[in-house]
Amino acid sequence: MNPASTPAPDGPRPVTPDLGNAARDFRLRLAVIDCETEAALDMTRDRYGRTVHAGAAAAARAHRDKAAVEAYAKHLAPHAEALLDAARLALDELPPARHLAGWRAVLDSLAASAAEIRRTLDRPAAPGSPDERAQHAALWPHLTAWADHGSIASSLADQRNGQHHQAPLTDEEQQLWTERAQAAQRRGALDLTESWYAADGQPITLAYLVEDDDSTVVALRGDPGMPGWQVIGHYAHEYEAGKALPAPVPPGVLRADASRFNRPAPAPEVSLQDLLRDVVEGHSAGDASNALLCAVQRGYHAGPMVRLQELLEMSGQFASALETAQGRQIAARLSALGRQIEFLTREVEEAAEDLGATVAVLPPHRTPVLRVRPRPAVNTTPPTPPPRTTTTTRQR
Repeated sequence: MNPASTPAPDGPRPVTPDLGNAARDFRLRLAVIDCETEAALDMTRDRYGRTVHAGAAAAARAHRDKAAVEAYAKHLAPHAEALLDAARLALDELPPARHLAGWRAVLDSLAASAAEIRRTLDRPAAPGSPDERAQHAALWPHLTAWADHGSIASSLADQRNGQHHQAPLTDEEQQLWTERAQAAQRRGALDLTESWYAADGQPITLAYLVEDDDSTVVALRGDPGMPGWQVIGHYAHEYEAGKALPAPVPPGVLRADASRFNRPAPAPEVSLQDLLRDVVEGHSAGDASNALLCAVQRGYHAGPMVRLQELLEMSGQFASALETAQGRQIAARLSALGRQIEFLTREVEEAAEDLGATVAVLPPHRTPVLRVRPRPAVNTTPPTPPPRTTTTTRQR
């Protein structure tokens, strides 16, 4: 640990513009470690995702845990407490908003994880021993908590450093630009390009306002799909808007317990390509029937059609969670599509059962065609190749 980067126990903690980079660097490194581990784990699974080499999988995870601990010690350990202090100070200065209580709980959890990691780093087990592997495995949830949610602490630290300052319009300018933008929206000339939330919980959207073959970047506050939104600024380009507008804060999550680095083990599944191959290579009606039944199977070994319905349902929940007018409309469309997939799934299941009940095989006149031609006998003249066609050169 570098003494220059570690504050004195009783002294003030440093607050620098780059303090938030510590959490970002650690997340980037852990993402690389996670990708490498997934590649190693893929080598331990069969074609359907089932682990067939348990020892190699355990070794890959042990290597992952050790690398994650080393990355934390290098990138984040010297700065974690200072980063949390800066984030809490910034949080206390923010105006009331719905997300602040959740952010405070996240900071408390990160502090608890940092303390647990620090205790383990101060009392390391013997290198390479089973105790060390157990220590590293126990720290993995705390390390991934920082990788998943440390962006909230770094964002708050950046907010406190004042990287962005809002430059509001006067009331008259705001009304004028809002009317121009609303008129452009009615004629389809307001092109939305980017959206984020500011620290006060207000949604901000960038858009191109097109008038007479000329476009201006405008910033909107509120839901562009509902009445009541306003223009809060106009800029020559997006870079200028980014410097003037409040900085974006980390977006929310669909599920509070979701983790980029702690995904559940994939359920074994048969791909559509495998099912298609089963039908092509089949001989009896039962072969095709089984392939169709696999596509509509439910439960842990759910088939592709059931997974598609789950995808539509989850995407509908996501669209609804956006809490925008367009999001609610799209959620309703996805819900209707999900019901159609459910109907089709039942129809396919019934058709598959009827196909299997036919107790039939393909007729023998559907003979195969050999792909490999027999080699010519020795001392025989090969067949004469077809004449080559000549291409006439076009004269200019």
